[in-house]
Amino acid sequence: MAKKKASAPAVAHDHDHAHEHVHGAGCDCPTHGDFELEHDGAYDPSYTPIPRKKLGIYLVSPSGAMDPDVIAKARVTLAEQGFKVSVDRAALARHQRFGGTDAQRLAGLHRAATQKHEIVMATRGGYGLTRLLPQIDWQLLADSGKKFVGYSDFTALQLGLLAKTGMVTYAGPSAAAFGAKKVDDLTADIFAEVMHGELEILSFDSPDADPVDCRGILWGGNLAMVTSLLGTPYLPKIKGGILFLEDVNEHPYRVERMLAQLLQAGVLAKQKAIVLGNFTEYRLTPNDAGYDMSEVIAWLRRETGLPVVTGLPFGHTAFKVTLPVGAKVGLATEDGVAHLVIDEHEH
Repeated sequence: MAKKKASAPAVAHDHDHAHEHVHGAGCDCPTHGDFELEHDGAYDPSYTPIPRKKLGIYLVSPSGAMDPDVIAKARVTLAEQGFKVSVDRAALARHQRFGGTDAQRLAGLHRAATQKHEIVMATRGGYGLTRLLPQIDWQLLADSGKKFVGYSDFTALQLGLLAKTGMVTYAGPSAAAFGAKKVDDLTADIFAEVMHGELEILSFDSPDADPVDCRGILWGGNLAMVTSLLGTPYLPKIKGGILFLEDVNEHPYRVERMLAQLLQAGVLAKQKAIVLGNFTEYRLTPNDAGYDMSEVIAWLRRETGLPVVTGLPFGHTAFKVTLPVGAKVGLATEDGVAHLVIDEHEH
């Protein structure tokens, strides 16, 4: 397979639809990390890319209130990248810290299921979806066939849909990422590739990854949101899954406490592997005396006995990949690199 390799921040594409990016890596690092993407198709010097269908994106605000200027920039950025964009009529509403009243936000989600665009994207995270879970028409959303995209607070909707209907959704950038002062190009590229069904394998640097070679349902998202759903009908009962987790503004001891809750509730024992993304924006104190995320990861390995893979480029950082929540994927590690098989095709 022919490939080109480029140093950060450049990204190279070749006829086999592969590109590599090299930068710093680490569990709590907001940089791109070392990784490689593989796409459907074999090397062919006469290959001509098939033109992409122009997909539409519908923006909704089911959680926190959104800045109108950020939405305006996101619309321009997404349009420049080939998407048609519409904004729900309540997406810029505000009630206290929320993107509208509970009724407005619920109605926006239900409108998203009946409008014409293929993709439904949350404008941002924050808080608010937990309030709506009992009132959501889960079957309406599932029957829509839309690709629901978001992360952070959006984890509640994604796991609720998986638990109630088995629907696959996408953990990925919200509209806020496309409305930022500087849009991360690789985040945008990968998002587009996943939406068009082009991404096949995501490989990323994970020097301390445990040996693993398995297949299972990919699920998870924001750790605090996953934990908050314990004991509710909105947490999927996944056996033999691949659980991915990330969080922000959570001290390592709080991360460990939430992991301990998942462990003691029997959730972790049912998984084949745990994949950790970015855990960022926390502050250590002298009282920690060397206790950090590395100790949490060591504790997790000791207590679960499960393969743990770190370095997944996903979380509350400028760069994040887009992942299919609820899809069956493959996971393997070799020579300090983890390979996540997003989509498999016969060649």
